[in-house]
Amino acid sequence: MDEFDAQYEQFRSLIKLHTPEQALAMLKLFRVDEDIVKRIGERHQRETIEIRDKRQPGSVVRNNRETWYVGPQEGDRCWPAFHDLLGRQPSWHGDGLRDLDAASTKVVSLLDHPKEKKFSTRGLVVGYVQSGKTTNFTALIAKAADAGYKFFIVLAGIHNGLRRQTQLRLERQLLQPVIDQWHPLTGVDGDFEPPAGNPAAFFTDKSEQRVLCVVKKNVPRLRKLKDWLEKAPEHLKNCPTLIIDDEADQASIASKRTNPLIREIIDLFPQGGYVGYTATPFANLLIDPTAKDLYPRDFIVNLPKPRGHFGTEVLFGREPLDGEDPQDVPDGYDMIRTVPEEEVELVRPGRDEIDGFSPEIDGSIRTAVLYFWLATAARRVRGQGVPHSTMLVHTSVSTVVHQSFEEPLKRFKATISDMITAEEPELLDELRELWATETARVSAADLGERKVPFEELLPKLPGVVDDCRVILDNSKSLERLDYETGPIVAIAVGGNTLSRGLTLEGLAVSYFVRGASTYDTLLQMGRWFGFRDGYADLPRIWMTDELRDWFRHIATVESEMRRDIDSYMIEDKTPLTFAVRLRNHPKLRITAATKMRDAVKASAAYGGQRVQTRYFRTADAEWLRTNQRAAGELVEQALRVGGARHDDRSAKGRHLLRDVPYDLVLDFLGRYRFHEKSMDCDANLLRRYVERRLKAPDGGALKRWNVAIIGNPLTGDPDAAYEFAPGVAVNRVIRAKLASGHDAADIKTLMSRRDAGVDLDLSGFEEITEKALKLARQVQCPETALLTLYPIDRISPTTKERRVPLDAADHVMGVGLVFPLPRGEDSEVEWYSTDLSNVVHDDEFDTMNEDELALLMEDDGR
Repeated sequence: MDEFDAQYEQFRSLIKLHTPEQALAMLKLFRVDEDIVKRIGERHQRETIEIRDKRQPGSVVRNNRETWYVGPQEGDRCWPAFHDLLGRQPSWHGDGLRDLDAASTKVVSLLDHPKEKKFSTRGLVVGYVQSGKTTNFTALIAKAADAGYKFFIVLAGIHNGLRRQTQLRLERQLLQPVIDQWHPLTGVDGDFEPPAGNPAAFFTDKSEQRVLCVVKKNVPRLRKLKDWLEKAPEHLKNCPTLIIDDEADQASIASKRTNPLIREIIDLFPQGGYVGYTATPFANLLIDPTAKDLYPRDFIVNLPKPRGHFGTEVLFGREPLDGEDPQDVPDGYDMIRTVPEEEVELVRPGRDEIDGFSPEIDGSIRTAVLYFWLATAARRVRGQGVPHSTMLVHTSVSTVVHQSFEEPLKRFKATISDMITAEEPELLDELRELWATETARVSAADLGERKVPFEELLPKLPGVVDDCRVILDNSKSLERLDYETGPIVAIAVGGNTLSRGLTLEGLAVSYFVRGASTYDTLLQMGRWFGFRDGYADLPRIWMTDELRDWFRHIATVESEMRRDIDSYMIEDKTPLTFAVRLRNHPKLRITAATKMRDAVKASAAYGGQRVQTRYFRTADAEWLRTNQRAAGELVEQALRVGGARHDDRSAKGRHLLRDVPYDLVLDFLGRYRFHEKSMDCDANLLRRYVERRLKAPDGGALKRWNVAIIGNPLTGDPDAAYEFAPGVAVNRVIRAKLASGHDAADIKTLMSRRDAGVDLDLSGFEEITEKALKLARQVQCPETALLTLYPIDRISPTTKERRVPLDAADHVMGVGLVFPLPRGEDSEVEWYSTDLSNVVHDDEFDTMNEDELALLMEDDGR
């Protein structure tokens, strides 16, 4: 190490006790050459900027925010101990630990220096459901403790189970490895109680110990904490404090009692940082930024998805975003199974039918339980991953309904156990067929696992069934899921206590028909998200088709939200100058109504986008014929009265009509019937967008359109041809549907990239990319949009895997639209919402505010 490096390390050791400005001044007092001091300051600035501007994790940071932390250094104890503890676990080998180090360093760098005289930080870290957020904020606490923060408060959700789980993990991973560094104010089996003695003793500079307090967001507990802290006001002035708000969108936002209490506790500390952690930040991002609240005004950090994480789009797929080729968008693993609507009443009673209700363990729930035991037996054969195996049954918020499942499930277990012991041929044949079907639908080899033959798992099955316990986990149950007593096999029946933050170890099967009315509530119920080491091919989820569609929609919203955060980072936006876009849904709120008071209601924008029909009502002949007539009338009117120029490319199965008047297109959009699941293809929104562009100051945009007919070349076979108007005919195209669709035929992709540029000269492009298409349209047709029509064969036979014939009642008319980018600044991005006041849901908590919910969850003394 040369002299300059040695002096720089001396400077780094000084900034653990002093701000960077103070440390540089001290170097001058030590008679270090001023040129060297200047170089040290410049090097430190470069390193902090490099950390701040790292693309992973992405972040949006307030303008001119000073950063100071450049990573762990010699003499640190908490982070090295935590790092070594994780490093001994095989699951943390490789990139995972490096990503955790980088993410936690970035978040610490965005906090204020603990030796600043006064500060109040507001930040937000966005992760994924069940993605290791607790590990991330544990790393943050460890590094902040090493850097000089002294008092740590973790707000651990609203349920005892999550608070206990969080306390236990922090004790094992943070406190015990360096126990002399820490003083815990809370334990595993209790929430916060004011300690005996003078509270000032915990906040003096003389004490080297860091203090940790893990508290539920429970009004009585928070009030006790606040009252206790108020007894040491002078000593709090020199106590750098970090408050971690886990599940920061729950109870913390728009609540009459909890939110003010949290803010009052923060305000007690003149040197205080607040960082919220959540996977569902919808409410956090809709707070009024000008209010004195918990809006993340200083920074938002977007954690990358960890490798091997099962998230919404992995399981459910999603819709393509602007600029994406639909063929490149994940369609989800084939792990979702349908609960028929007629079976829902067998497991979820109506509001007036709860008393005396007894569920029937038949149909899809019977299949789900049998598969759970088979999957658990296969995991025992493999001998990999966590030793626990869990099935989640979540059908209702009612604890009475939960209780009603206990005896039927126990009777079913006893019956199956006896039949396996007796080697009943009928049952064994059923199990063998179920296992063969499921292992064929999801390839073990494709997910890096070994396929387990039925005959190999069969000897393990009796032990699995015998070991299986039925556990009710809700606010009234005495027995809870507890993974600390040894390996367990459990069917867990519950509601809200299982739907926030709590990790269900070894979750293999979920049976879920619970209603919800908001994105965040629904997404947090998805305990099946997370890591599945050693059994990536085995998880299955049983739910209704409607719920499946809702999760797919939310996966799209999540992707848009995260892309916005990353794009605003590139554009150098700040939390006070950008608004994350949150797409709405006709049957779901983005978040609770009380949390959307500052949201903006408006419409969608289509500038530069390519949208296309994907879903069709193939059984509705009149619906299909209405769309055929709308397409035929558009083509005929464009040629007869619209003055369109006809470019006949029938030899290639194409016709192009140039310069079609906009009013004919608007008429078409008024007549064509889009499927309600095609969220981008909302006729009213499309019409309003076109009309707005027509009135825009740039003038002239979208007054003329190009209309393309996309088919196959005519072969002379009249049975294969489709005629739009005299002289305008092509052979029909084939678009088979996905095998998983039920209430709607889902063809996934209608339009190819080349189709999207059918009216452009693409001869100069070596590769047709989305970027190339946008550029070409901007140059060649800057004011002209494209509408494409696809006559789809009603049968559309197929031999492709996971596809089945369309089998429609009549031929299907597909539609695509490609819009040019607006010229100059575009201010058209707005949001819209739907009136959901008449929608009835099973989730009664959705109608309560967070304080009403807190009253139901008042501390039970545990």
